[in-house]
Amino acid sequence: MTTTTAAQAAYVVAALMFILSLAGLSQHRTSRSGIVSGIAGMVIALAATIALASRSISATGLVLIVVATAVGAGIGLWRARVVEMTGMPELIAVMHSLVGLAAALVGWNGYLDVEAGSHAGQEITGSLLRIHHAEVFIGVFIGAVTFTGSIVAYLKLSARIKSRPLVLPGKHALNLGALTAFVVLTAVFVARPHMGLLIAVTVIALALGAHLVASIGGGDMPVVVSMLNSYSGWAAAASGFLLANDLLIVTGALVGSSGAYLSYIMCKAMNRSFLSVIAGGFGAPAAASDDTDHGEHREISAEETAGLLRDASSVIITPGYGMAVAQAQYPVAELARTLRERGIEVRFGIHPVAGRLPGHMNVLLAEANVPYDIVLEMDEINDDFASTSVVLVIGANDTVNPSAAEDPTSPIAGMPVLHVWESAHVVVFKRSMAPGYAGVQNPLFFRENSQMLFGDAKQRVEDILRGLDATDAPARAMAGTAR
Repeated sequence: MTTTTAAQAAYVVAALMFILSLAGLSQHRTSRSGIVSGIAGMVIALAATIALASRSISATGLVLIVVATAVGAGIGLWRARVVEMTGMPELIAVMHSLVGLAAALVGWNGYLDVEAGSHAGQEITGSLLRIHHAEVFIGVFIGAVTFTGSIVAYLKLSARIKSRPLVLPGKHALNLGALTAFVVLTAVFVARPHMGLLIAVTVIALALGAHLVASIGGGDMPVVVSMLNSYSGWAAAASGFLLANDLLIVTGALVGSSGAYLSYIMCKAMNRSFLSVIAGGFGAPAAASDDTDHGEHREISAEETAGLLRDASSVIITPGYGMAVAQAQYPVAELARTLRERGIEVRFGIHPVAGRLPGHMNVLLAEANVPYDIVLEMDEINDDFASTSVVLVIGANDTVNPSAAEDPTSPIAGMPVLHVWESAHVVVFKRSMAPGYAGVQNPLFFRENSQMLFGDAKQRVEDILRGLDATDAPARAMAGTAR
């Protein structure tokens, strides 16, 4: 068996491992095996690629590849170890930016390689040359859009810039003009390639990527993350065509299609138009200043909350990004266990985009050993809030905002939310009265059945647990005296 044949066989195995990885990651119970399959597939792919490259490059080049792989692996392991769960969305955005940058650079290299008279050691002529030029141009465009779009997404998710949408005069015309210019320049480049055209499309794509994501508000950023995931996949596939690498084409197509489908599912869950979001917020309602006098909020203490929970028959906990920031998942899991031991029905209601990343809250709760069967999706639990005694909103904001259902002028109008306000009592855990990530005031805070519990979520839940223990102490003492 030749090296080329062995590498192609390894690519097939790696592609199957990637498919198994996607299947495993679709459920929490099989997520570990999914990750292992993905890692194994990538190790096989890297080994096969290095073995294949060793046939046509010098020893120095091979050493550089191995060193670059080791450095990249080291950086990846370091970031994976130190990143907090709350930092996962922006970390993913950074990773997407690197894929986009790599695709753009591969495209440029493909053009310069052909200009030098060869591509992958072979001269390209005739119709194949035109196809190659189209691949170069499209690959550079997709890669550059992904690169700057991901950078802006990172800046928004990490709060380094405001999450509000950028509204430039004629922004939709600008986007349409950039796409039209890309199509025209592609046709010209295929007919008569010139470095000036490649520079022009690179600049246009960089500007378009930044503008597309900057025009999308914070409420839609979870969709943007999955959308950029799709872009990075197509960018990788474009690189695969340029490098004549079948595995990169397959892997890119898997990532691109799965990312696009996830974006579509999330848009449906948030009642957003898929085309509107990927077009930079086209048709999204403009943000309006909220001068409404919602009244005064009411506060509650941890001890009083413990009293409410002691007398409750059913409790629903709706976690959000604030719970992740406070790392409160473990005391929250302990609170759920304590209440269930008292005979109180406890369930978790999870919004599809809670935590700014699909599945974020589910992972945190699974990490704290919360039983899977009491963690329910929004559609499964929304009808049960009306018959619930107490709802604990822990660090959630936009996902429980009644304005989405009741105010057609709200920037988040139409987005399905958890109907927590329909329960008998709502206790909202927050550090302050500040609005959520979307920058929209939440009327829930001022409802008659809502009370605010201020402070660090982890500390407040621990205070509630102590309050429940304090109420149990007299009962235990009386039981001991009776015996």
